[in-house]
Amino acid sequence: MPDAPATDFRPVILGGDITAYSLVRTFHAAYGVRPLVVNMTDGGPIGLSTLCDRVYVPGLEDADVFVGALEKVGREHARPGVPLLLVAAGDWYVRMIIEHKDHLSQWFTIPYIDLDLLDRIVRKDVFYGLLDEVGVPYPRTVVVDMSQDLGEEHDLPFEFPVVMKPADSALHHYARYPGKKKVFIHETRAELDTALAAVRASNYDGNFLLQEFVPGDDTNMRVLTCYSDQHGTVRFGAVGHVLLEEHHPMAIGNPCVIINTEIDAVVEQATRFLEHVGYVGFSNFDLKYDRRDGTLKFFEINVRLGRSNFYVTAGGNNVSEWYVRDWVRHEELDGVEIARGEHLFTFVPKYVIKRYVRDHALRDKALALMRAGRSSDPNWYAPDLTLKRRAYNIAYHVNQVRKFRTHFVAR
Repeated sequence: MPDAPATDFRPVILGGDITAYSLVRTFHAAYGVRPLVVNMTDGGPIGLSTLCDRVYVPGLEDADVFVGALEKVGREHARPGVPLLLVAAGDWYVRMIIEHKDHLSQWFTIPYIDLDLLDRIVRKDVFYGLLDEVGVPYPRTVVVDMSQDLGEEHDLPFEFPVVMKPADSALHHYARYPGKKKVFIHETRAELDTALAAVRASNYDGNFLLQEFVPGDDTNMRVLTCYSDQHGTVRFGAVGHVLLEEHHPMAIGNPCVIINTEIDAVVEQATRFLEHVGYVGFSNFDLKYDRRDGTLKFFEINVRLGRSNFYVTAGGNNVSEWYVRDWVRHEELDGVEIARGEHLFTFVPKYVIKRYVRDHALRDKALALMRAGRSSDPNWYAPDLTLKRRAYNIAYHVNQVRKFRTHFVAR
């Protein structure tokens, strides 16, 4: 931590989950600053933290409440020469910030893209078209218009199993239908047709994607975090090798065990895409290694730091410093920095790693990094380990074991 806390800015963080806590921790570690967290619940990792101030706003998911709450925060906490740096831990929060950027900018520094670009790239069908334009690989995909019937004439150009997922995750968040999942994997055409019928009968009217299943378990996944400066130039990239993902239906696909790795080629591919569209701020990509052709295929982009972004900070590259250097202190950034070296990120206990990481060599590497003291859990931070916090972290690990025992499916 710096010798004295920073006094030239204050972070305002929206959210209350492990992503928000990771941000509190990174800002504290780099600058000794005390963030203000705005959230609609009073529990979770943020509720027990001693490193931040909190504003609880019931109904924050309502747009009018959201804007009113941030107006109040801005008026009460903005100070001349001390910008409020507004960052968010969830897709919906990011969208609301961007939609009201012009209004909120009178109180906050906002390190996010504009609405037009957001609407283009968060829709996965549009995102894949943009990847095509710059020659970045992705799985073969069929777009289904959920406002129309899918007849038998829509033959798929690939075999089952088939991945089914919404093109617009933010819109899908509000959908209500039986068996709802973040991502579906269907083994047969009958399963697929049943799921499509359920979605079509719901209030979701966006597109769904049917995608070829890239074979391999969680250890074939990679995660990439990039930072693009205010001029749209990529300045940083960090690749993580995923060893294990969450398997709970509403969290499926979120990495929970990552080892930092180096794949400069995918940083270069992401750079082509990001600079092609004029992206600014942090971006997060999910990729999967396809052993059939030896390529890493891009799945999706998050227009924010990912849920497991602490793998970047744990590996020696504190994410908060890019925000502050670029948006607060307006430093001249040169070149592109690529994260190097190996470090283990995990928010699950050792038992889960030993039991559920399917690749024995990678499992042993993870355990060796733990023994060597080269591992980090975003929830365990020495300056914040009160007795209540320790109890919460232990309960969190126990709950992770329960969820894996209930929901883990090896493929």
